[in-house]
Amino acid sequence: MKKYKYIFWDLDGTISDSGEGIFKAVAYSLEHMGARLLDSDTLRKFVGPPLTESFAKYCGYTPEEAEKAVEYFREYYQAKGIYENSMYAGMDKLLKELSEAAYLCVVATAKPEPHARAILQRYGIDKYFLYIAGASFDSSRAKKEQVIAYALETCGITDKSQVVMVGDRSHDVIGAKKNGLDCIGVLYGYGGRRELEEAGVVAIAADLGELADILLKAE
Repeated sequence: MKKYKYIFWDLDGTISDSGEGIFKAVAYSLEHMGARLLDSDTLRKFVGPPLTESFAKYCGYTPEEAEKAVEYFREYYQAKGIYENSMYAGMDKLLKELSEAAYLCVVATAKPEPHARAILQRYGIDKYFLYIAGASFDSSRAKKEQVIAYALETCGITDKSQVVMVGDRSHDVIGAKKNGLDCIGVLYGYGGRRELEEAGVVAIAADLGELADILLKAE
């Protein structure tokens, strides 16, 4: 495995397990939209991708309906859901080790940037990141490839061969590839091995221990 200088991190399902808050926010949204609740397997698919895409794909909503569903989602999430998550055990230790080894970490998440910053600050790990890049509240920066491009530009990174993305879903991999970046997939989040392999990851880590070995022992 090659050695990178910059590590771009997905947030939901990669740094923190945000499933509880997202599931409850989706349920709240669907209730207000007058729609039926989704099964647990479908709810899991909402963790990671842009919400408008998920509401359209799994609920059959038009673009206008999807935007309205997102408004209801954020109504719950901003009040309660943002606190209904937990950082994966060992993440703080790994980020500290990477920082001490002179790696530069950046968050690139499809979650709205203020929400991402609030979550990372809550756990006291925001200090490990060069920059925390997230989606905008409007549709101008919603997809993962848009967030990654924004992070690269904001951080002034031009040598993309020195950057790797770490994420748990195919949209992390696809977003990275569209920006000319490699991507490492993790299996402890909400995606599966087949999903990540088919998207084109350069490596897969089953847990944080394997991820640490991939990143810290690279040459």
